[in-house]
Amino acid sequence: MKWSAVRRKLGRVDRAIDKSIASAEIPGAVAGARMPKNDETLEYFSERGFAVLQPERIPMARRTIFDLASLTKPIATTTAILLLVDEGAVELDAPVAKYLPLFSERGKEAVTIRNLLTHSAGLKPWRAYHEIFLQKERKTGESLIGTPEARTSVIDRTVRSALVHEPGEAAVYGDLDFIVLGAVVEAVGGQRLDDFCRERIFEPLDMADTFFIPIERDAQSLPEPTKRRIAATENCPWRDRILWGEVHDPNASVMGGVAGHAGLFSTIDDVMKFAQVIIDSWHGRSELLPQEPLRLFLTRQNLPLSSDWALGWDTPTEGASSSGKHFSKNSVGHLGFTGTSLWIDLDREITIALLTNRVHLIAKKSRFGLRPIVHDAIIEAFEAG
Repeated sequence: MKWSAVRRKLGRVDRAIDKSIASAEIPGAVAGARMPKNDETLEYFSERGFAVLQPERIPMARRTIFDLASLTKPIATTTAILLLVDEGAVELDAPVAKYLPLFSERGKEAVTIRNLLTHSAGLKPWRAYHEIFLQKERKTGESLIGTPEARTSVIDRTVRSALVHEPGEAAVYGDLDFIVLGAVVEAVGGQRLDDFCRERIFEPLDMADTFFIPIERDAQSLPEPTKRRIAATENCPWRDRILWGEVHDPNASVMGGVAGHAGLFSTIDDVMKFAQVIIDSWHGRSELLPQEPLRLFLTRQNLPLSSDWALGWDTPTEGASSSGKHFSKNSVGHLGFTGTSLWIDLDREITIALLTNRVHLIAKKSRFGLRPIVHDAIIEAFEAG
């Protein structure tokens, strides 16, 4: 193994991240990568920049905990649905209304669990629920955001909402599909989503630093050592504070920090650990996740034919993927708005995770074209040895 060549080329990754920091696209990043080669396993980890710039400056570290944003969808909610499918408690082609009877309202009887997982259900992609509750708070003087009542209301409004296109007609990425899927997990699993995921996913996979932060355990009451490990996110205009140890996503905040589309926090090591379990289970080397349904979930569904979505996971869009140009067609990944991403090449067993807090103080400046640059540079460095 020509380690000198690998190390030299990995310097390109650090320089790319440093350039993104210097141009105020991100405050900092933690990157992790793994690839087997010639009976060895190549690994790379790098921490650059700052996890917090205000109210104080705290450097990035490998132990930094990130708001994963929409990585919640594949790591938590999709995996929970996969486990319920494996148990026979949920059927992919069953109507959603089988598990949530109110979902049948307003012409949604034909929408299936598979439709939700492939973003082809026809639901509106997003709704500004936080604005609805802010207006109510201003009128009534009550504190509503983050309460159990607000969470129930968001789920109810989403479940009973109308379609904007017919099921399977188009794949339009959005959050409402996964708010509904989170409700399905809770209805079938008999537990709140965070409890189900902790007991059924994070603890069995030894992901000790992966969790939701419910409002009742918000930043003000987090243990100080835990809070200081968390990367801060936006200086939020409607919450009037820098978000540090509380969920960034506005609708997940309304829902008390626990939602099917966002709310999960984790570290680079836990994200990489999860990805390795995906790879090992795919190849039949691990029983931590059931192989047969996993292989189905990680396969592009062609729903509709032009869609790149697998079940809860994205796949590379040829010539235009955040994964870059080196991941094979048999790869899956996902992005998070806060600046997080995970890509897994199932054939070559390559994992690359890039965790940033790009929305911390500089959200409006960030074009964030860093992901494919980092992915390409890492794979090219690994292949140089």
